[in-house]
Amino acid sequence: MIYVFLADGCEEIEALTPVDVLRRAKKDVKVVGVGKKTIVSSHNIAITCDADTSQVLPGDDIEAVVLPGGMPGTLNLEKSEKVNEFIDRASKDGKLICAICAAPSVLGHKNLLSGKTATCFPGFEKDLYGAVATGAPVERDGNIVTARGMGVALEFGLKIAEALCGSDVAENIKSSVQSE
Repeated sequence: MIYVFLADGCEEIEALTPVDVLRRAKKDVKVVGVGKKTIVSSHNIAITCDADTSQVLPGDDIEAVVLPGGMPGTLNLEKSEKVNEFIDRASKDGKLICAICAAPSVLGHKNLLSGKTATCFPGFEKDLYGAVATGAPVERDGNIVTARGMGVALEFGLKIAEALCGSDVAENIKSSVQSE
């Protein structure tokens, strides 16, 4: 299962674009709201999640964890004990951990980026403790995928799909959505 965590104040494009891409890739995706099923995005859009954090447990079924950015969404994700439990379990098991915009800071604060190539929204590089911050649109280094922000949300979703399903699947989705 791919767990996409949303918290109040998330950036809705960064949250929903990877969900859309991964469902097109026929992956099982569970959108989880921090503390409740209906999350209000940073632009006051209500998003109904599949579950809330009280309804999920970090277990063997984790294939990936995805964290969208946005403010104060990123801060709300980082404060969630359950989100941190999922990140810790995914890290321990070598599963894919993905974060976009400000959310790579959550991984940096947990020292998961040390020695890795990563990217984030400009200004958050100081929070990518130990990482080589490239400023690239999207980076993948081992089990970590990071992205700069909303403008590359599709590329972020495609990079996750590529990591989980292979480049052929990602290329087919890219062609189907006419991104170029």
